[in-house]
Amino acid sequence: MPDPAAALGIFMLVVVVLAFFFWPDRGMVARAYRLLGDTRRVRLEDALKHIYMCGRRGRSCNMESLAGYLGVSVGKAAEVLRVLVETELVDSEVAGPVLTEEGRRVAVRLVRTHRLWERYLADRTGVPAGEWHAHAERVEHALSEEEVDDLEHRLGFPRWDPHGDPIPTSGGDLPPLRGGSLWDAPEESTVEVLHVEDEPPELYEDLVARGMTPGVRLRVIERNSRGVTVGMDGDVWTLDPVGAHNLTVRELPPGTAAEERGRTLRDLVLGEAAEVVGIAPWCQGTQRRRLLDLGVVKGTVITPELVGASGDPVAYRIRGALVALRGDQAGYVVVDG
Repeated sequence: MPDPAAALGIFMLVVVVLAFFFWPDRGMVARAYRLLGDTRRVRLEDALKHIYMCGRRGRSCNMESLAGYLGVSVGKAAEVLRVLVETELVDSEVAGPVLTEEGRRVAVRLVRTHRLWERYLADRTGVPAGEWHAHAERVEHALSEEEVDDLEHRLGFPRWDPHGDPIPTSGGDLPPLRGGSLWDAPEESTVEVLHVEDEPPELYEDLVARGMTPGVRLRVIERNSRGVTVGMDGDVWTLDPVGAHNLTVRELPPGTAAEERGRTLRDLVLGEAAEVVGIAPWCQGTQRRRLLDLGVVKGTVITPELVGASGDPVAYRIRGALVALRGDQAGYVVVDG
């Protein structure tokens, strides 16, 4: 005769297993369906954003470009486009897909969320610049319009993201695109960097490491089949054609000087006082906020007084307090002289 206790135990185990998989809203099957639904929604939204950005940049959008952007086969991209047409978010035309008014509204919301989140990461966190884009790619699908409006308010209604891209307003307004590619800049001209393309991440990180951020001025020395040679503060680099096309610039009036970083705190000797001129534009995020919180603003007089045994860090007298700064941090602070 079966043991009643054992039978009850087996019954309870079966109930627990069934509940684990099939419990409404929280079971594994329900979670799997939600995940599939979220993945499908994200793919549809990514497609809308791609179509929007193609139109914004004056590029044609076709099935191959859509498939490449989504990382799927051309057949899967065609299925995505079919759903967008059926839901009246996209019109299929001979020249390529075109967003409807509602499709554009959704796409602009995604772009707005993405760029505001990158601004947040740059200004309020220590997330490395090369990781901003990937973070924003995920968050753009998760925040509600109310949360995005609140984020914009807390950031002080910024107009540009850290790469130099304009941030759409809550009404979806965007200024016209500015400037052109560095590749097209004339030789012997001085240009200001307006935008640094953030993909691929490796190239973006390399450009930023060289100090090429929005607001920096470059001297265009030469352009040939190998790339564009530019100068800044005595340094000269040759950017290959891909790198040159990833920088959007505007030509400055003839006679405008290229970027001169000048002296920094790192150049001072012990006991030498100097007045702060500013903080380098490529210093962003928590690094910049920390320097500002320490009182490193234009007009502040700073003196190096102590140096570590290895030469780094150095203790600087800032507004009556001794503050230790590493060499890379001191190199952000431009001083007179």
